[in-house]
Amino acid sequence: MSRFYRYRLPAWCRTWLYWIEKWLLPILVFQAIRTIFWPTTFDIFLLGIVIGFFLAFKYKWI
Repeated sequence: MSRFYRYRLPAWCRTWLYWIEKWLLPILVFQAIRTIFWPTTFDIFLLGIVIGFFLAFKYKWI
């Protein structure tokens, strides 16, 4: 099984990944503040997904 390489993707896909990675931290902060003040089940679930994506980009799993 080969390793996933970001640079083998088409240029448009790499551009999308770049922008998602750039905007993920502000979305994470906003969602964390929202979850602290108005916690609902959906907000906690969404925060977990955003944290998962953030960690995946940080450790280059995506």
